[in-house]
Amino acid sequence: MNEPGRAMPSRRSRTRHPGTRHPHAPQRLTRAVRYAGRSLCWSLATGMGAAACELILSPQARAWAVIWILPWCLTGVSALAWAVLRALEKAARQPPEDEEHRGEWEQAA
Repeated sequence: MNEPGRAMPSRRSRTRHPGTRHPHAPQRLTRAVRYAGRSLCWSLATGMGAAACELILSPQARAWAVIWILPWCLTGVSALAWAVLRALEKAARQPPEDEEHRGEWEQAA
């Protein structure tokens, strides 16, 4: 039992990284970039498969016009999402403090 007015230790009250509100934010951003990249690759592959299917099989279904264009729309959205998330991920990284690696950091950026 705890004293009145005192909170029991919880998972959220553990150590925090100084200067950040969410200690796992960089990991979440990296995971989001990875998922957006995978979405981009898969939607592009699906779009190319649909284009090949249309060229070879010439489907006559009414819904084909929607089915054919959907992966290409998802490709555009995924590319935009990946680009924005990747830029945010790169902006969140801090440059190295030692002078030895700072030149490499600036050259890579």
